[in-house]
Amino acid sequence: MNTALIVAAGKGTRMGPGVDKLFLQVAGKPLIVHTWQRFDATDCIDDIVLVVRPGLEGEFTALAKRFRLKKPFRAVPGGKERQDSVWNGLQALSPESEIVAIQDGARPCTSADLISKTIAAAREMGAAVAAQRVTDTIKQSEDGATISGHLHRHLLWAVQTPQTFRVEVIRRALTAVRQGGMVVTDDTAACELIGQAVRLVESLTPNPKVTLPSDLQYIHLLLTRETTAL
Repeated sequence: MNTALIVAAGKGTRMGPGVDKLFLQVAGKPLIVHTWQRFDATDCIDDIVLVVRPGLEGEFTALAKRFRLKKPFRAVPGGKERQDSVWNGLQALSPESEIVAIQDGARPCTSADLISKTIAAAREMGAAVAAQRVTDTIKQSEDGATISGHLHRHLLWAVQTPQTFRVEVIRRALTAVRQGGMVVTDDTAACELIGQAVRLVESLTPNPKVTLPSDLQYIHLLLTRETTAL
């Protein structure tokens, strides 16, 4: 059984005060609905867990009814840090779940092909992550003002989501993080801590995340282009 765990509990502070980016209208729907629909329509996903800000569970239930989302889902409250929200979501998985695909709620353009490829890779290796090759020249700066080093871009990948795991692997990795009192910015970092190899799954189509207000126009264009092409 394969479960999507959609992390939708963040505050999105870089979008500006009082803005909940997940409920912003983009291409005719709330942003989170686009993301949710990706997994609802993907054959290799059996059910969905949404991790949401405490008190908003009812709003997600209403969205499911309004947009006629079909797959079984549960909405559970998030935690202080992203890793705490993921942990809460893992506790809500069905006992039958073998693979979990962890997705940013604000990443609405992920393709079904990419989701299925990360699931296959995680089933084989234990952990996999969607990623894109870095194409820009990358420089390192120690002081934030001048260049202090050159990084070889052929070694660099920008990781995205889904970050997909055998359930027992990510539970073991996040247990180590929690026991060590550490904070990690993504789930693959927890795997690195326990020595778990993570397969890179190349994302060949745009898979951006809404972080800043300027991201909305690009994502609107991508989603509208997809709808027009159908």
